[in-house]
Amino acid sequence: MPIEEPQGSVPVRSEQDIVASRQKVRMLTQQLKFSLVDQTKMITAASELSRNTVVHGGGGQMRWELLEDGLRRGLRLHFEDTGPGIPDMHLALTDGWTSGGGMGLGLPGSKRLVHEFELKSTPGQGTSVSITRWK
Repeated sequence: MPIEEPQGSVPVRSEQDIVASRQKVRMLTQQLKFSLVDQTKMITAASELSRNTVVHGGGGQMRWELLEDGLRRGLRLHFEDTGPGIPDMHLALTDGWTSGGGMGLGLPGSKRLVHEFELKSTPGQGTSVSITRWK
């Protein structure tokens, strides 16, 4: 199966952009022939991280990469903003902690839905979250 869009990006600045990012992730996971369960996990994580990008980061973008590692195929998503950053990353990754809004999954919930999770944040400069799920 030829990969039509091995990488790209969409803006994540509004509620409509959150919906569009979910639709893009759905299309990409279907293209990779992820199971319905794996599609749902990736779409749910993307939805939560898109919302964080808009609500806490003041908007940004979602970049994607379709990955191949031998016989494995995967999807890596990067959520990037130039917002206020996360002052306490340890607290933000604590189960049960919430800053309000969203689905209540937060960063730890999103982390559990994927195989790889990387969080980088600098107060005053922004946040970047990268997630990967392999088929």
